[in-house]
Amino acid sequence: MNQPTGGAGALIRQSDTRPALLGVACGVGAALFWALGFVATRHGLKVGFAPPDLLMHRFLWSGLAFLPIVVRAGLGDLCGIGWGRGLALMVLGGPVMSLISYAGFLFVPLGHGSIIQPSCATLGGLFFAAVLLRERISPSRLAGAIVIVGGLAVIGAESIGHIGLTGVQGDLIFVLTGLMFAGFGTLLRSWRVSAFPAAAVINVLSLSLLPIYAATGGLARVAAIGVGENALQAVAQGILAGPAAMYLFAFSIQRLGVARAAVFPAIVPALTLLVGWLLLGEAPTMLQAAGLIIVLSGFYLAQRQR
Repeated sequence: MNQPTGGAGALIRQSDTRPALLGVACGVGAALFWALGFVATRHGLKVGFAPPDLLMHRFLWSGLAFLPIVVRAGLGDLCGIGWGRGLALMVLGGPVMSLISYAGFLFVPLGHGSIIQPSCATLGGLFFAAVLLRERISPSRLAGAIVIVGGLAVIGAESIGHIGLTGVQGDLIFVLTGLMFAGFGTLLRSWRVSAFPAAAVINVLSLSLLPIYAATGGLARVAAIGVGENALQAVAQGILAGPAAMYLFAFSIQRLGVARAAVFPAIVPALTLLVGWLLLGEAPTMLQAAGLIIVLSGFYLAQRQR
């Protein structure tokens, strides 16, 4: 069979490259938005927000924006996703996972959550892709996973040696939420759920929690904190770290596959520590920096093809 040559071959290579580059761009964008969400969460807890307050900002505004779209597309089958699958995505990538994650920052510094959760999302994504989706995991990616585990061990050592039992508890919370998010990404790929319906359905289903939040006095609590702080959380949680990041990540999964897209959460730690240092003044400790360097080395190996 003749191979394409000259201009035709270049066009084919270009058409093959563009979707991959778009997937990479979306993955990096999602990582940046998640990093901003981590920093905003830490800031919000410092100024008096409780985890349910941040959860309200995370899902209320985007849920209201997506509601007309979901209603027009059909509530009966939730935009074609189905109620069973929609609820599963809501638990793994929606308010349940987010609330657990917010609580973790009550026990450990920003550096712990921002490193452990994305790293475990990467490890879980690689594992689920291999076991459940039968995607091939290259030796380099396997080596990267092992290196990432080493970086997490360094972070865990700081909790044991300097923070104590509460630190270990906080770290384990972020291990759990990282694995939950890995499961979310795997289901998106397995069920072939497109980015926009997934984001819309999760945020709309999350509106069902608003009556519970209001009944427990949440609205009065956030009103007392002030308009400026609430506006900050609405943008950071409700737009950037919420539907925008979810859409970009889901789009990257569709273009690159679960195993390749799973490495993008691993760049969140560096972005989070940098932004947190600049905006919150929380400089990373030596152990956090060492763990970050190891994790980033693992990320480099995990994104290689061989």
